[in-house]
Amino acid sequence: MEHLLKLSDLTKDELLMLLETGHDLKKKLKAGIETPYLKGKTLGMIFQKASTRTRVSFEVGMNQLGGHPLYLSVNDLQMGRGESIEDTARVLSRYLDAIMIRTFDQEDVETLAEFGSIPIINGLTDLYHPCQILADLMTIQEVKGTLEGLKFAFVGDGNNMANSLIVGALLAGASIAVASPRGYQPNEAILDKYIDHSDFLLTEDPYEAVQDADVVFTDVWSSMGDEAEAEIRKKVFQNIYQVNHDLLAVADPEVMVQHCLPAHKDEEISTDVFEQHAKVIFEEAENRLHVQKAVLLHLMGVPAYVS
Repeated sequence: MEHLLKLSDLTKDELLMLLETGHDLKKKLKAGIETPYLKGKTLGMIFQKASTRTRVSFEVGMNQLGGHPLYLSVNDLQMGRGESIEDTARVLSRYLDAIMIRTFDQEDVETLAEFGSIPIINGLTDLYHPCQILADLMTIQEVKGTLEGLKFAFVGDGNNMANSLIVGALLAGASIAVASPRGYQPNEAILDKYIDHSDFLLTEDPYEAVQDADVVFTDVWSSMGDEAEAEIRKKVFQNIYQVNHDLLAVADPEVMVQHCLPAHKDEEISTDVFEQHAKVIFEEAENRLHVQKAVLLHLMGVPAYVS
């Protein structure tokens, strides 16, 4: 494990190792045990997209591990004035110990990894959101006790969350059903790879996807960068692709609901369902901190970390 660019780069053992480390770091933090394993290390954090959870969780996490987080807006870098990503990677590799980037194009993340000589972490792109899925899987383990054999369902836009959830679910040994309207389904490359997998279902019918599901996921109908399409998307998704009590009635009676936040209540999720499941949704948000600390540890020089 040299980088975290997308979940398909991980083996199942690596995925489970990251989750196990995340659980251990969370226990240590709650017990007041300091974990300065990255003392003297610096993480550069490049943001081309605004963020609440990604910035705060990585910055706090790096501090808790004894290292130094360095926030880098694209306007702070020569990238904003035309310097290539290739050259940026080669320069920053001489100053930093790792880079986390939250950007639009997955190609930017891949290029940083190709031309840099330090670990690169995908904090989010339009195509993938691996850190969020790791946090989701960690939360499901806390609530359900396992991942193997569970049924996941995603309802809504086939965006970066849906793309990464398909990969993460199947890698973890769960099944996954995705309900998205035609024209808004997950990335073609993801579908080409997994459409024939026995544990994957793609449908336009949310009720078919959610039938007997143990965990139901959703996300906003218009992701960052899709704002110009917001009204068009609302007409396509409304009244059909909302996680509400009627939809959850066909899920498992002990169904768990996950939302990566921010939530547009009474659009992709009804307010009453959101509030009913708020405790676990915000636990999911907290777990970004713990599992990302695990990623930092395993990428930045503590491969022999033992809980």
